Amino acid sequence: MHGDPKYGPGFRHFDYVNPDAPKGGELRLAAEGSFDNLNPFIPRGTAAAGASAMFETLLVGSADEPFTEYGLLAETIEVPKDRSWALFTLRREARWHDGRPVTAEDVIFSLETLRKHGHPFYRFYYQAIAGVEKAGERQVRFSFAAGDNREMPLIAGQLPILPRHYWQGHNDREGRDFSRTTLEPPLGSGPYRIAGFETGRHVLLERVREYWGRDLAVNRGMHNFDRIRYDYFRDATVIREAVKAGSVDLRFENQAKAWALDYDTPAVREGRLRKHAFDHDRPAGMQGFAMNTRRPIFQDLRVRQALAFAFDFEWSNRNLFFGQYKRSESYFANAELAATGLPSAAEKKLLEPWRGQIPGEVFSEEYRAPATDGSGWPRENLRRAFALLAEAGWMVRDLRLVNERTGQPFSFEILLVGSGFERIVLPYVRNLKRLGIEARVRVVDSSQYINRLRAFDFDMIVSSWGQSNSPGNEQRDYWGSAAAKTAGSRNYTGISSPAVDALIDAIIAAPDRASLVERTRALDRVLLWSHLVVPNWHSPVDRVVFWDKFGYPEPPPMQGTATDYWWAKQ
Repeated sequence: MHGDPKYGPGFRHFDYVNPDAPKGGELRLAAEGSFDNLNPFIPRGTAAAGASAMFETLLVGSADEPFTEYGLLAETIEVPKDRSWALFTLRREARWHDGRPVTAEDVIFSLETLRKHGHPFYRFYYQAIAGVEKAGERQVRFSFAAGDNREMPLIAGQLPILPRHYWQGHNDREGRDFSRTTLEPPLGSGPYRIAGFETGRHVLLERVREYWGRDLAVNRGMHNFDRIRYDYFRDATVIREAVKAGSVDLRFENQAKAWALDYDTPAVREGRLRKHAFDHDRPAGMQGFAMNTRRPIFQDLRVRQALAFAFDFEWSNRNLFFGQYKRSESYFANAELAATGLPSAAEKKLLEPWRGQIPGEVFSEEYRAPATDGSGWPRENLRRAFALLAEAGWMVRDLRLVNERTGQPFSFEILLVGSGFERIVLPYVRNLKRLGIEARVRVVDSSQYINRLRAFDFDMIVSSWGQSNSPGNEQRDYWGSAAAKTAGSRNYTGISSPAVDALIDAIIAAPDRASLVERTRALDRVLLWSHLVVPNWHSPVDRVVFWDKFGYPEPPPMQGTATDYWWAKQ
């Protein structure tokens, strides 16, 4: 994206892999909930775990650089200095699993199909692609909309490539409807194919022995398991029992309490079942109690700020998380992109045109999430919350917080998927009750949860927005005004702000790394002071529980460890 790539012409493999890793064995993983669809690119249904392993992109990113991509399906990439277009030449040897070559027509079909029928994310992510055309036998030329969107050649390189002949039909074979769910394993070109499945129960991937790209430098040391099996379980508690019983080989543990207490077994003490915290240097993004500002009750900024004062992170971290977490105070936490201190001169230049349309604290204060003494009784914070609520027109009557004009009580629903988060949310609900607020916790199954998210049919959820070291087009799907009105987007909070839209455009147009950092910090400040979420926490390590039958490279790359380059010892 900026500067020179780490790996020059003729490189043999990425530094973070073992190029001599043996091929073979099976990796047994767990998935939560169920699935009813093998097409991972559409908004309908629930896609099966691992389904995306069948598909490839024109380029592939390295895990030890902020944002650099190298040729996968594409053999060469040509771009002008202004990056207004990109010409990709496909590898002659690239093949679908049925033996047919990957063609320029496949690339054109993929862009058109994903933008028309795919998840709404693709419409936002690829909206700056103005056109695509065949430019030669194996060449495709993307042209980009006017403007300084310097990451578009890389974004185009991330396009999942679909087989046109499979979906549209060929030689009197009937085509398939891409927009509908399917339980027929789709045709792909990647290192794995679906070898078997039982709907809602398991998915088995097998390594494609004749995979066309196995000897590429970007694939050397990767995709080492002969089989990857995903078994589905009702919830995380059952998955942990399956790990300890040996039915599941590996789990990325996301619950601090479980990491601290649930794996005290003879297998762990004897070193047969390992617990290892892998360091990483990637942005943690933001997780938080997200408020849907489409709901009238959350449209006053002072109300949203008041709800943040009711969350006692220090008490939760000590009593629920065993002190394992850091408080998130940025949408780009754990990265140089996070806003700190007061705005720099460059940031002020970006923010000044929007003075009066964005919170005034953006210019004058450093954001700090409300803190407590950890006693479990955040009296001073609740006082401040009461004051903010009173300013917003809420008052206490008969131990209930009501709107002083309408008399309507302050009540809302916190929607959860699975019961694991209940123990974390309930202390927050207790503090809200001290304010006279009735917060109801509702736990639903994964299918209902996904459908309600897509329709923005919720008051508050626990959500997270992952970030990379080089943010760009995906921010439109997270915070853009168009995404706020598009069902299925990830703009869960419903923010719709010309200032935010302009800052996202500025990030996308950043000409170098320094300006990218400044522009991202400016956006971070506006989001933080808009109080869209009650910030939660993050961890600077990946906690992994696995049986001691795997090898893996050390140290892990910037993006953290991944089973893509692990291998079976035997």
